Amino acid sequence: MADLVEIRWHGRGGQGAKTAALLLADVAFKTGSFVQGFPEYGPERMGAPITAYNRISKNEIRVHSNIYEPDFVVVVDEGLLDVVNVTDGLKESGGIVVNTSKAPEEIKKKLGGYKGSVYTIDARKVSVACLGKYFPNTPMLAAIVKVSGVMDKETFLNEMQVSFSHKFSSKPEVIDGNMNALKMAFEEVKQEVL
Repeated sequence: MADLVEIRWHGRGGQGAKTAALLLADVAFKTGSFVQGFPEYGPERMGAPITAYNRISKNEIRVHSNIYEPDFVVVVDEGLLDVVNVTDGLKESGGIVVNTSKAPEEIKKKLGGYKGSVYTIDARKVSVACLGKYFPNTPMLAAIVKVSGVMDKETFLNEMQVSFSHKFSSKPEVIDGNMNALKMAFEEVKQEVL
């Protein structure tokens, strides 16, 4: 992991982008990193575009603002590619992860000339297979951990097991499905072939 990794999440209200950003911050903190995880609040409502952010660092984080030049961008809803400039400020040394059934090469054509790495994952397929319903945030969380390298897979999965056990203590039956979604998502991430 680089000394500081900045991630911007784009989703719609109700899809769990804010929750995923906060979970990532929580898990990274438990591994000894300095973290920030926060949403950008506006007139949020179910289905409206939302933005959330993560900073993960080996050193103390002294900046407290939105992220304008992220290393990575996560797009939880492919429809936002037509509504929001998701690559605004995105470093070409980083990458973008989009929830879609399309190939990365097909998505790259919609990114206005972005030259960095493009990754895709079909979060609907993963969540329906593992959870029986469409919850895109769990697969997208695993996808950004894999793509960004902010922590290794085993550490991430172990910390998420602990987090889910606490979060779903009254519904333990959903823990296995969420863990399976994380594991499957690691395998389902596709990278653009250069």
